[in-house]
Amino acid sequence: MNLPNLTSADFLPLLPTIILVVGACILLLSEVFLTPTSSRGYQAVLAAITSAFAGLVSINLLFEPAREVFLGFGALDPFSSFLSFIVCVSLVLATLTSAAFLRKRGAERGEFYALMLFAGAGMSLLGLSNELITLFINIEVLSIATYALTSYLRRGTRPSEAGFKYFILGAFSSAVLLYGSALLYGATGTTLLSDMVQPLRAAMGNNAALVYAGAVLVAAGFAFKVAAVPFHMWTPDVYEGAPTPVTALMSAGVKAAAFVALVRVFVTVGSGIDAKLPFAIFSTLALLTMVAGNLLALPQRNVKRMLAYSSIAHAGYLLLGVAALFSTQSGQEFRLLGTTALVGASPELVARVDALRSILYYLLAYTVTAVGAFGIISLLERREDEEKGTAWDLERFSGLAQRRPGWAFAMAAFMLSLAGIPPTVGFIAKLILFRAAVDAGLVGLTIIAVLSSAAGAYYYLRVVVYMYMRPIPEGAHVLERNWMTDLALVLSTVAVVAMGILPGPLTEWIAQAGTLFSR
Repeated sequence: MNLPNLTSADFLPLLPTIILVVGACILLLSEVFLTPTSSRGYQAVLAAITSAFAGLVSINLLFEPAREVFLGFGALDPFSSFLSFIVCVSLVLATLTSAAFLRKRGAERGEFYALMLFAGAGMSLLGLSNELITLFINIEVLSIATYALTSYLRRGTRPSEAGFKYFILGAFSSAVLLYGSALLYGATGTTLLSDMVQPLRAAMGNNAALVYAGAVLVAAGFAFKVAAVPFHMWTPDVYEGAPTPVTALMSAGVKAAAFVALVRVFVTVGSGIDAKLPFAIFSTLALLTMVAGNLLALPQRNVKRMLAYSSIAHAGYLLLGVAALFSTQSGQEFRLLGTTALVGASPELVARVDALRSILYYLLAYTVTAVGAFGIISLLERREDEEKGTAWDLERFSGLAQRRPGWAFAMAAFMLSLAGIPPTVGFIAKLILFRAAVDAGLVGLTIIAVLSSAAGAYYYLRVVVYMYMRPIPEGAHVLERNWMTDLALVLSTVAVVAMGILPGPLTEWIAQAGTLFSR
């Protein structure tokens, strides 16, 4: 029996995942030696340090030569490495905000942080996946962990309802994704993305219907994961019912991992079939998601549900970047692996690289902003009000600038960033993304994106108005501080403002990390 010829270079891309899994196992084993009254304050710190260490390793991997690993089942490139970094950033911030949230509810346990790290490991592996079955397995790894995290607080009906809806609809979307993958395998005879382009072109002669059906089903499966309209129905209820730190991780990490996997699959599929199909799919999804997400968020007084619909709208903006990848394709084969220089490259290739880089920048910008916003919400809500649905009402923010000026400033920065108002990173992210879409010829869709973003500014600025222009409500409860949550808010706020004022270092870093496309 011939064993696969694997080297240490094959395991190098797995280092961030290995670090996260080892940290999760340590947290689980530590519970064996603790009693119900033991202090567990170290657990959030350990989870955050583990995530930060994995993030540093991911940064080093950004500058590794792009290559296939594990016999082509995985791919090490700047796209996958940057995803691991984004996931680790979301884990650091989410675990730091979890400590005070869980302690107030008497629910601080090692398995919570372990599940977070396991979910992060699945997200990181998803970015590496270069084969359809491997991709499906990694989706299930992160999904099972997030299902458990969603219903972690078993008291009351909201967490149970959220976990049940997420599980049922998530299982259905995974089945759709797997069925689409099976159809693509039936048409091409392979599940390796790197080997699929030529078989796809050959299958377009006599199995075109099979290829198109498989591509549509795979796109539908991913559309659920990124909460694109009309596959968004689970998002508000799940985001509201899940523990707020878990909602933060889902809105940032899960979305980022799903978008990276979606791009990796459809860059291959789009090179093997007529690019008009993926362009039509993603431009339509972008249009529906941008408009519906903002319109549905406008009447919301529940800030947690408002941010849920907001995350749908931001998925629409990202889908605009994905649509830009296929707007001018003329039959060439494009791949995520490679180090071809852009000097002298065709305008099409340059436009695609710009679109990909804008997606990466937007994902990082949204991560630091959204996790910070949910961190503020976790500080304001009280357990006794959650079942009544009043824990996340806008009135909670009334007079916050007088009670906690630092929190109010941080939340204002987050709201301005989500609205795309300078000098925040959200403005720079939208500017880069919309410019890439215009360069790809999507002028009409970009105008709609700008208009819908302007409409979205209403519900973001309404939160700022309540914080700074409304009096403190009678009977307002005391707002307790926690150093770990405060640290997460400081890190998020600094990132939002600093990357908005000085975007150059980050954009140059992404540009120098390697060419993402080659021919």
